[in-house]
Amino acid sequence: MDNFPAAAFLIVSYLVGSIPFGLFFGKSMGGVDVRTVGSGNIGATNVLRGAGKTAALLTLLADALKGLIPVLLAARIFSDDTVTALCGIAAIAGHNFPVYLRFKGGKGVATSFGVVLAVAPWTGLVCLLTWAAAAAVWRYSSLSALIAFAIYPLITFAFHGDSRSLSMLSLFIFGLMYYRHRDNIKRLLAGTEPKIGQKSNP
Repeated sequence: MDNFPAAAFLIVSYLVGSIPFGLFFGKSMGGVDVRTVGSGNIGATNVLRGAGKTAALLTLLADALKGLIPVLLAARIFSDDTVTALCGIAAIAGHNFPVYLRFKGGKGVATSFGVVLAVAPWTGLVCLLTWAAAAAVWRYSSLSALIAFAIYPLITFAFHGDSRSLSMLSLFIFGLMYYRHRDNIKRLLAGTEPKIGQKSNP
């Protein structure tokens, strides 16, 4: 495995990230295509709306693992922080723009958490706790993700600022997170964003 090409592993990371677990669990456990209900998103929040708690929990775990596992394997195989960070980016890109679904995917929250936990466990834990606290107070999944990933680059630059790879990764995740949530931000400002578990319109 030491000679496994980094470029090939980037492709593997993208393909793993592209696996639409939300679509699979929505159909197998709820009998619905989650792309046709609620927000139309394949992530755990919309799976909760369309297929229930168990399907949503399994989606959440699977989506996180498809970010966590490729990054941990990359770190072990290549021992190169840049390659590891790029594999994390590839996995997140796969979830957001999956080749299996004509590049129409989710917003990458769980997969991004998996990546962050793999590259910086304590930072990932802080971000997770921040998400949970925000969700408990305001009950908006989107707002919780935006808050958690806003503090992520701040923590990274404060404690890992000497690592260009981790800094690059944190800025990528932050930027993509806000870009993918641009419609949620508009709804939050307008007061029309659905809360966790609440039905929504696309």
